[in-house]
Amino acid sequence: MSLICKPFVLMRHGETPLNLAQRIGGRSDVPLTTRGEEQARAASALLMRQRWSCIAVSPLLRARRTAELALPGQPVTLVDDLRERDWGDMEGMPIASQPPYEQTPPNGESWQAFCDRVTSALNLLLTAHETPLLVAHSGLFRVINLYATGTPYGERMGNAVPVWIMPGLRAGEWDIVPLEERYVV
Repeated sequence: MSLICKPFVLMRHGETPLNLAQRIGGRSDVPLTTRGEEQARAASALLMRQRWSCIAVSPLLRARRTAELALPGQPVTLVDDLRERDWGDMEGMPIASQPPYEQTPPNGESWQAFCDRVTSALNLLLTAHETPLLVAHSGLFRVINLYATGTPYGERMGNAVPVWIMPGLRAGEWDIVPLEERYVV
């Protein structure tokens, strides 16, 4: 499966208690911390300058609340398949104990199933919308990073930090750059 070559913006939810404790969040439906709410509000000034063809949001509370604070009054579309990976028995465990992405956690979602689910959701959104904004999770960034660099590994995406995901100059290449004032169209 491949990702349709169209630009979009991805923003991870704001900080949660599990992020703060460096624990695996996955499908756990946790709220934002006070800092996470502040992060979402801080992203608002930049995000509200753009007219988004669609604001697609994971149905998990942390993503919904981030979208609500970062894009007040804007209509959002909840997309079930933008939810985070199901880490099964690893939910709530320290991040240091997380298995490699390619391994299926006990009673959890396989890496391939997660990649397929996320890619299908992204392709549906990219087919239907010109420049969508996604408010979701770091796991989605791992899938996108796999397309961009050939590996899901690398730096963890920051909380409430929007990034452009843009096709590169050559076929199959992707550029990931911070959404800054100069990149708002």
